[in-house]
Order: sequence, then structure tokens, then C-alpha cells
Amino acid sequence: MSARLLATLLVIAKEPVPGRVKTRLTPPYTSQEAAALAEAALADTLHTVLKVPARRRVLVLDGVPGPWLPPGFDIVAQGAGGLDERIAAAFGHCDRGPALLVGMDTPQLTADLFAGVGRDGTDAWFGPAADGGFWALGFADPARAAALVRGVPMSTARTGAVQRRRLAEAGLSVSDLPVLRDVDTAADAAAVAACCPPGARFTATLNSLAEARR
Repeated sequence: MSARLLATLLVIAKEPVPGRVKTRLTPPYTSQEAAALAEAALADTLHTVLKVPARRRVLVLDGVPGPWLPPGFDIVAQGAGGLDERIAAAFGHCDRGPALLVGMDTPQLTADLFAGVGRDGTDAWFGPAADGGFWALGFADPARAAALVRGVPMSTARTGAVQRRRLAEAGLSVSDLPVLRDVDTAADAAAVAACCPPGARFTATLNSLAEARR
């Protein structure tokens, strides 16, 4: 496979510190339990990304790395500002394309979801989330990200629609990836765990928490 067709894969994430991550899981979970689920989701995401042929793998991190981080990633700090600014800044770490960014909230990711990225001839890739956001965003030319991401209202029911429309209005050809459900609430956690591949850390952690409550 030609190296020029391989994408840079970016994972944007927060260090899974109690009280700073997955706060919508509390209640019913404690802040420590929510952080454990966040850590498992992040670890599953990183290990899936390791299975995807890539030019480079980058963790764009708010915080410091922990034992959940496998080898094989470059670590860069998130930029300042709102999520739109931080996503735009993340693409700034790519010296050339293609590049695809994913979050830490979809541990059900599988490597085959990335199959066409960088090789299908499109200008952008968009992975919509069931809550109206998006779980993946990519550009054949990552230099275009700043203008097309900055100003998109984040964490709303229309975030994905606004971002997708921005891509189309810029004249980009877009490959739409499957809709995935983010882990935000306890109901999300249960639904996502049921979709995770065998051996997923997220499912095991959720089951362990459920067992401890019995």
C-alpha cells in the first residue's frame, strides 16, 4: 500500500480524571466509575486505531498520558478555546493529508470503518453521531480544516448538520461514514457496550461495575 495514501489518524481526548470526564454518567455512576468507563472507551479507541494502516497516529490530549496509552502514538497538547478551535488546531499538526480525527466516545469503533479514508478519492470524510454531533471528521487536505470547523456550534443537536453542510457548501466531495452512538449517558453506555467487539475494555468495565452493584 502506497504511503501517500495512508491517513494521519488523530484521536482527540481528555485525560480520564474523575470529575472531568463523562460527567453526564453521574448519577447513576460515581465520578470514579465514570472516569473508569472513559478510560476504557479511550483505550479501546486507541487500540482500534493501532490496527488501521496509517502514516502517523496522534493523540491530541487535554491532560497527561497514563497507563491506558499504548505505544505507537505521537502526543500533542490540545489547543486553547472551544471544541471547534481545538479540533481545528488538531488538524494543524498534520503536515499533509489525508487526515481523520475521531473522539474517545465511540469504543464500538472497528478498523474496517476506516477502510476508505484516504483511498476513495473524496475530499472529506464525515461520521455522524446519533445525538446530532459527529464522531469522525477528515480532510484530504487538512489545511482546509481551520476555515471549515471554526465557528461550528459544538455539543448541540445540530452540530453534525452544520458541520456537514459546511463541507458541502465549500464544494468538497464527502464520504459519509456510518452513524455511531456516543457514550454520554448511562443509557448510551449500555447500548454502546452491546455493540462493542468481543474483548472490548468498555464492555468489561461496564459489566464489572454492574456486578459490583449487585
